[in-house]
Amino acid sequence: MPSSPQRTIVAWTLYDFANSAFAAVILSTVYPAYYANLVVGNATGRGDFLWGAAISTAMVIGALTSPLLGGIADHAGARKQFFIGFTVVCIAATALMATVRPGLVLWGWVLAVVGVVTYEAAIIYYNSYLPRIARPEQLGRVSAAGFAVGYAGSLVAFLAAYPFAAVDAFWGCFLSAAVLFAVTSLPSFFILPGDARHPMPIAVAAARGARLTLATLREILTAGERVQMRRFLMSYLIYEDGVNTVVTFAGVFAAKTLGFSFKEIIILFMLVQVSALVGSAAWARPTDVRGPKFVVRLTLVQWAAVTVLAFFVQAKWHFWVVAILAGTGLGAVQAASRTFMATLVPREREAEFFGFYSLVGKTGAVLGPVVFGAVSWLLSGNQRAAIIAVGLFFVVGFLLLGRVSAGGPTVEDRGERRRSPRCPPPTSLVV
Repeated sequence: MPSSPQRTIVAWTLYDFANSAFAAVILSTVYPAYYANLVVGNATGRGDFLWGAAISTAMVIGALTSPLLGGIADHAGARKQFFIGFTVVCIAATALMATVRPGLVLWGWVLAVVGVVTYEAAIIYYNSYLPRIARPEQLGRVSAAGFAVGYAGSLVAFLAAYPFAAVDAFWGCFLSAAVLFAVTSLPSFFILPGDARHPMPIAVAAARGARLTLATLREILTAGERVQMRRFLMSYLIYEDGVNTVVTFAGVFAAKTLGFSFKEIIILFMLVQVSALVGSAAWARPTDVRGPKFVVRLTLVQWAAVTVLAFFVQAKWHFWVVAILAGTGLGAVQAASRTFMATLVPREREAEFFGFYSLVGKTGAVLGPVVFGAVSWLLSGNQRAAIIAVGLFFVVGFLLLGRVSAGGPTVEDRGERRRSPRCPPPTSLVV
């Protein structure tokens, strides 16, 4: 696929606007607090535990299926069909959350799992478009633009949900998110290109994909030319666990520990989206010029500081300050991580390798929620101790990333890979 016209890049970034309705309302704010505190009940931390179990279950399912899904899409030429299909199911699950009432613990749990699994699956194909539609020297800026537009989408989603949250009509929050997700996904559905290669039947692609998925896993784990990818993914596995956990429990923490109302939670996260938009935009050019590794390591220091400060907050305004600090690092670490991976994947295998990137991200979202929920439950609802435990993920991720020698300026690194995509320089087999 040649370098795509501007309208294709715009359509790609608009999908980040669209799916941010799910991320903002369902993953981060209203639904987690609603489910844990009102549907389940959270006086003893049971709601924390069940919400953490839902997220972890969804991530396990995603981790087990994402590489295979990516491989099938590559071999069948079905990237766009899979992308649209998973998005539609996620939108349906979001709309059905309007039927969840206090006491419907299992129904609310199942919808959360289905929604998160399909949301994450669609992102595999969305991410795999990046190295195909952006020129090498623009990878960091296009990736950051997607996240920046996504944070704008979160703001719109919060504005749409706020009138319903203000009168405790939470069903309206979930329906408004579903409608916004559906309508704003349409440009990507119509404009993003399908695969140029002649597709093979899905059944044949599934068999071949399953076989080659194992081969790709062995390649990532043992091949000398994948040593830097291997080291990066090990670090990403750890620090992404911390990011996912903070995002999915921030609303629950604010509601239970600091007494935030649902209206205050929405306003808080609107502020986070503004700061995240500013952060992702501010770090877009440095990601290309200084390299994604530099940006990721700097933001991991910032994330570790956020968890320590969250432990000490006593007043609501303290948490507002911490939230702004977290927001400025959120967009930067996500955009730079995606750019980092894009510099490492071989051409014509983007969905396959981004499937493993997704696998690592999902696996890196299994332990953190369980740790947070378990620590809170075992310590009779002490969420301060739980957030400190999560902070350790950022420290370990920072240390592991120091072993990666890739991740420099994208113009140089990506340019070299473009000239010789199949013949990288020899490296050792050391993990």
